[in-house]
Amino acid sequence: MTTAIERERAKARPASRKRSDREIARIPSRLEGVSETMLWTLYDRACESRRADAILVDPESVRICDAIDYDFAGHFGHPVGSFSARAAEIDRLLKDWLARHPKGMVISLGEGLETQAHRVDNGHMTWLTVDLPPAIELRERFLPSSRRFRCIAASVFEPDWANGIKAGADVFVVAQGLFMYLQPDAVRRLFIRIAERFPGAEIAFDAIPRWFSGLTHWGVMTTPRYRLPPMPWGINGDEVEKLLHDWSPDIAALRRFEYCAPRGWPRLAADLCRLHPFAQSHLPFLVHVKLKDRRLAGRAG
Repeated sequence: MTTAIERERAKARPASRKRSDREIARIPSRLEGVSETMLWTLYDRACESRRADAILVDPESVRICDAIDYDFAGHFGHPVGSFSARAAEIDRLLKDWLARHPKGMVISLGEGLETQAHRVDNGHMTWLTVDLPPAIELRERFLPSSRRFRCIAASVFEPDWANGIKAGADVFVVAQGLFMYLQPDAVRRLFIRIAERFPGAEIAFDAIPRWFSGLTHWGVMTTPRYRLPPMPWGINGDEVEKLLHDWSPDIAALRRFEYCAPRGWPRLAADLCRLHPFAQSHLPFLVHVKLKDRRLAGRAG
């Protein structure tokens, strides 16, 4: 019997039939700078999803990747699946949260072409994407807004995007692949604003270690044709808990956990680093924060 995941994987694989001229007409990408990185993560997820041993089943990413006129391989080389691993971990957090809050709202900041909403959708949740206008313009070509899935073209620092969210709503904020591209003080201000605006919410974000942040300022070439944008905010894993508690008194619980490429030499290198206590805190990681609900404290008083 064919399982559901096998059916999804079959959808993700490219069709062998000959396509019509209309089907192969592709949309050009004019993204640059930090916004262009959304194509890098899209390509990683699409390539992973095509594999028989995929850790992430994402037919929407395959569809979008195939429809964009861009030399993905020439810019990004051979994907190792690390972004897919990151996405899969956040998927698990969201599915667990939605099991407890089936009608909750997920707010995804700087989402780009991430298709997470379609992977975790329970049929009842709502989803809000906040990203810069060029990113939203391209996203709407493939993932148009609907009653439950909305997009707002704005900077995450503009306060107005949160105005339409009902006070007291169950909220989960995702900042995937965002904070490292911001200045340290900007990360602090944004985190504090989220904590103050959404009491009781949960937050998930990823971070890079300090050494890699510094390296991006010197210049990291993924291929001879693509240089990573600078990533100003880096923090080591053993520093993040104290830092976030210094930023906000409203943290009820915090968990840090790692993600890494699912196979090959990147996985081997990460596994070797984990054997050394010092090296463990110098790997990329994810953070899951639960905020205190000040409303409950007020009612208890």
